[in-house]
Amino acid sequence: MSPKDFSVRFLASGGFISYVPARLTGFKKFTGSGMAGTLLALALLPLLPEDRTLFAAFCLAFLPFSIWIADLASKSYATHDDPRIVIDEIIGYWTALLFLDRTPFNLAAAFILFRALDTLKPWPIKKLETSLKGGFGIITDDLLAGVEANLLTRLAATIFL
Repeated sequence: MSPKDFSVRFLASGGFISYVPARLTGFKKFTGSGMAGTLLALALLPLLPEDRTLFAAFCLAFLPFSIWIADLASKSYATHDDPRIVIDEIIGYWTALLFLDRTPFNLAAAFILFRALDTLKPWPIKKLETSLKGGFGIITDDLLAGVEANLLTRLAATIFL
């Protein structure tokens, strides 16, 4: 593997965290790698800006980077949206938390809702996943799942808190 491929795979896989469940399940569609990527996104939150506006700016800057890395990783793995690519889950979960306080309720609700939406892919998420190609397609469906999870987390907080 070339140094470029190694670097791209390292970044796309969340420091190779997605390889653990993928190795156990044989790199199939539902490997658990997405869960590992989302857990990594949660674990990284303390390192990111707590200020809502700065966090949004960080996510906005991370978005084109994640699209670029996902595109390069897709080419490196020679398949679209390989389960080892979890940078999409990372930006997706962070999107689910945009402009929300980092309360235990919001963190948990956004996590559960994002994982459910990312796995089930209700309309229009599934349409985006199948119609868009390259890194843009890999990232966009998770981004939309994050937006939907964000809105549902807000609704749940209004109802339950």
